[in-house]
Amino acid sequence: MLWTLVQTAHLARRRLSEVIGEEGITGPQFGVLAALLDGDDLSSSDLARALLVRPQSMAGLVDGLRARGLVVRDGPGGRGQRTVVTLTDEGRAVARRVRGRLHDLDGTHVTGLAPAQVAELAALLAQVRDTLDADAHED
Repeated sequence: MLWTLVQTAHLARRRLSEVIGEEGITGPQFGVLAALLDGDDLSSSDLARALLVRPQSMAGLVDGLRARGLVVRDGPGGRGQRTVVTLTDEGRAVARRVRGRLHDLDGTHVTGLAPAQVAELAALLAQVRDTLDADAHED
């Protein structure tokens, strides 16, 4: 089952990259924007947890988004200092446009699934993700 999931993920990533790339950002950059759109201002550590990545990988992602004017970083910065990342108006607009386009990819014409099946699959995948993530933290 997990191998089928990996194969599906590769195909889905290609399709998502096409849509996200129309805004000139990458999938991980969209992840940052989406996390900020869904919640309050977050620290780099908070973002790493939300995206299920290592905190060290966040600096490059946030710097790229800052250079584009999509986020700002507030706080003293430096090692051990909490620095909060905030969406700019343009970052919010980009995140919303991409989210709308990604929502269109959930349709039957793309997935072959009826709307109820999409919702069921999303719930099942979230359960698998959460279980795998919990298992990773026990090692």
